[in-house]
Amino acid sequence: MTPWVMRLIVANVLVYFVEQAYPGVLNYLAFAPRYAFRQPWTIVTYMFAHDPRGLSHILFNMFSLYIFGPRIESRIGSNRFITLYLLSGISGAVFSYFFAFNSWVIGASGAVYGVGLAFAMFWPHERIYIWGVIPVEAWLLVLIYTIISLYSGLTGSRDGVAHFAHLGGYVGAYLYLRYIDAHQGTKKFRSKTTAPVATEKLLNWKRVDPGSVHEVNRDEVNRILDKIGKSGVTSLTPQERLFLSNFVPPDDRVPPVS
Repeated sequence: MTPWVMRLIVANVLVYFVEQAYPGVLNYLAFAPRYAFRQPWTIVTYMFAHDPRGLSHILFNMFSLYIFGPRIESRIGSNRFITLYLLSGISGAVFSYFFAFNSWVIGASGAVYGVGLAFAMFWPHERIYIWGVIPVEAWLLVLIYTIISLYSGLTGSRDGVAHFAHLGGYVGAYLYLRYIDAHQGTKKFRSKTTAPVATEKLLNWKRVDPGSVHEVNRDEVNRILDKIGKSGVTSLTPQERLFLSNFVPPDDRVPPVS
């Protein structure tokens, strides 16, 4: 679990418990386009509030964040990850303002959809298993959700889902990633706030067991291990070092006595 993914999940869960204890608080957290200028803070707070009538809403969003978030945060760095997350959520509120003016919006879906789009842009052919059974490549899954959200939003679906917030999340994430690409080029994945991982901490790289790594991270681990096998540990980028350090077991040898 990466730092911001952990913080976001904790924050969402805490707000959910507050909703259970004080149901009226939702009126101050939800984003209502009609009252956007009267309650401007809701453009951010809405993405931490979820349907208090059940667990499915918050569970789906937090599970998706847990699955996709760590890999994205490790790839682009913590500062860029939280920026991506918040901009996606804010973009979802903006889309709701222009295309669903009479609807109230709650949930992290817009922000989480933005993270999902980033995952599909970095690893388009990664297979995502729907319901744990049906394999769908990441790019196709984003396309399917885009079509569903467009159709449902434009036809005025009454399913209670903020489809335009989802689309806004996609657009916000896409524009931010393109901005990074245009302004930082090949350095876009290097986190300035992350301390470099020393080569000594990766000496046990041969003991990394890809089979014990979650399937979401397994392909990236295998790719980095193959790179080390061909070019050595020193060939890794700072972000690759940081990512691999999460899976390298500690050195259990007895240190020499001085």
